[in-house]
Amino acid sequence: MIPFLDIQKINAQYQPEFQMKLSEMLDKGWMILGNEVQTFEAQFAKYCGAKYCIGVGNGLDALTLIFKGYQQLGKINKGDAVVVPANTYIASILAIIEAGLVPVLVEPNPITFNLDLAEVEKAITPTVKAILAVHLYGQLAPMNELVSFAKKNNLLLIEDAAQAHGAEIEDKKAGSFGNAAGFSFYPGKNLGALGDAGAITTSDDDLAEVLFSIRNYGSKVKYQHDLIGTNSRLDELQAAFLNVKLPHLVTDNQLRQKWAKRYLAAINNPAIALPNYDFSNNHVFHLFVIRTAKRNDLQKYLAENGIQTLIHYPIPPHKQKAFPLLNHRSYPITEKIHQEVLSLPISPVLNEAEVDYVIEKINAWTF
Repeated sequence: MIPFLDIQKINAQYQPEFQMKLSEMLDKGWMILGNEVQTFEAQFAKYCGAKYCIGVGNGLDALTLIFKGYQQLGKINKGDAVVVPANTYIASILAIIEAGLVPVLVEPNPITFNLDLAEVEKAITPTVKAILAVHLYGQLAPMNELVSFAKKNNLLLIEDAAQAHGAEIEDKKAGSFGNAAGFSFYPGKNLGALGDAGAITTSDDDLAEVLFSIRNYGSKVKYQHDLIGTNSRLDELQAAFLNVKLPHLVTDNQLRQKWAKRYLAAINNPAIALPNYDFSNNHVFHLFVIRTAKRNDLQKYLAENGIQTLIHYPIPPHKQKAFPLLNHRSYPITEKIHQEVLSLPISPVLNEAEVDYVIEKINAWTF
């Protein structure tokens, strides 16, 4: 079986350094918001080209706290609306709702699966105060256009960069385009921890000051609580593991791009649509997502031939039972995407033989 993602193999190469970090922490006895978190925040902010990085518990908290932070600053209020792509992962919408805001779903660009500026423009009303740009599958949304549009219309622009660590346009990386960005370091991400972890990047001084407080019970000084906060701190041990892995992110992304280019060059089956890619660094291929009208048949065929695939995602957010008020809505492009997408194995630990085998079997598939 070629696994969709061999996390054990990815992390095995770092095991001696992980064990050393754990030993150092046990010796120091400092487990919360210590040197490892501070080091990671400084290094990841620098990597992204942002002034600040605020480590938090997970990617969902990262997005939620951005919205709550801007509420604290009076830049957005409960009941205001946020434009978000309809085909995103549910966490994007959960963050909006958790912050007391209203999601305004828009259809994506059918080629890139990311936000379509024309659709965003049509969705703007007086209640819309922000845009949540999701870098889906590892490909940047059209950020230059969205930045200009947001500034012109006095809107906050937030990046959901959970899948796009290191993606860039003209040397400007995910996490440095908008007012702020939320990252996830879930173990399967391009930069993955060994458990839940997340971070916010921003160059907004006021927002950063608020977020450092909100993530820690609303406190900057122990036992003094100036804001209503929460407990969402990047774990010291997970930060230590991320400090080990961050220097390898560029190489890992290059390997993902290498296998993506191989798939794009060699997969040749008329029943399959390949992802859009301009061969720049604007896509770091967290996922390599193909489309076919016979998705379930293809997935079954590949499994029978020892190739594990996943579906990202089988049910669009507006059809989830969690959102009954959205269930009646129709987003044809989004629904078609969710009915047809299939994610192939792609990771830094794949090898030539495995990639060749996947290509061979896909090209041989008939229905």
